[in-house]
Amino acid sequence: MPVFHVQRSMHINAFPDRVFEVVADYGTWTSWSPWLCAEPEAKVTVTEDPRSVGSVYAWSGEVVGAGELEHRNLEPGQKIDDEIRFLRPMRSVSRVSFDMQAEDNGTRLTWHMNGSLPWFLFWMTPMMETFIGRDYERGLAMLKEFIETGTVQSRTTVRGIQPTGPRRILGVRRTCSLSEIGPSMESAFSEVRQAFRKDGLPDSGAVVSAYHSFNMKKGIVDFTSGVDCHGTDVAVPAGLTELIIPASKALVVEHVGKYSHLGNAWSTGHQHIRYKKLKPAKIPSCEIYRNNPHETAEEDLITEVNLPLR
Repeated sequence: MPVFHVQRSMHINAFPDRVFEVVADYGTWTSWSPWLCAEPEAKVTVTEDPRSVGSVYAWSGEVVGAGELEHRNLEPGQKIDDEIRFLRPMRSVSRVSFDMQAEDNGTRLTWHMNGSLPWFLFWMTPMMETFIGRDYERGLAMLKEFIETGTVQSRTTVRGIQPTGPRRILGVRRTCSLSEIGPSMESAFSEVRQAFRKDGLPDSGAVVSAYHSFNMKKGIVDFTSGVDCHGTDVAVPAGLTELIIPASKALVVEHVGKYSHLGNAWSTGHQHIRYKKLKPAKIPSCEIYRNNPHETAEEDLITEVNLPLR
């Protein structure tokens, strides 16, 4: 049977005993699970004792499927070994573990999954490694924030299928790695503002980022960030490009919270598209930023993710 191994790690500003205490307590998982973002109303049950060998965390939902985790081995401050049993949409069993190493007055936490697929699904192995890896990255980021601050500034709400566009975005096109997207996008918007000011133009339209392509395996993003000037006769400022996006319908997901957690909204949208068997359109998906990050607290930032459909 084709086997796969996924691991991701992150530094957390807390000692190993504290990290162990949180991760071993299944009662905390609803606060930082990377999967429940897609369906917060999914049913979650945890055994009365949530932090011992034999404790079980079970979930069941329409979008996230059903399954359960069980603690098989607990070594305080060092290691957690779990078994994850997926029940729906496909039955499978995998081994999950968390390793904790003291590092720079904190902890290097590494999250592993070891599993296998039926032989006829061998072609899915690289895909599984990519998607689970992205989920682990989102989960570790939320776990880090939860341990360090006691909260996670990320909420997603599926707003359903709505009309979207047309758009005429005047902006800057960039390609970068996913890890660089924050600084790259901030730099792009700075260029856009400067170009509008130089030409004495108003930049009062919706602030948008449109994604031309996203290579999941390599983590490379091609995007245009700028101002939606549809319905105006504003000329393209020097140094900027014009992107026309036709009107369409789109699955709309609203995210409230830090931009660094926007992956939760994208993952939620794609999970709902797969579950509802919707057909994506071959036009750029967009992030629409509904308030100004320079005037708004991070926990109150509102971003609308539009995933165009056929």
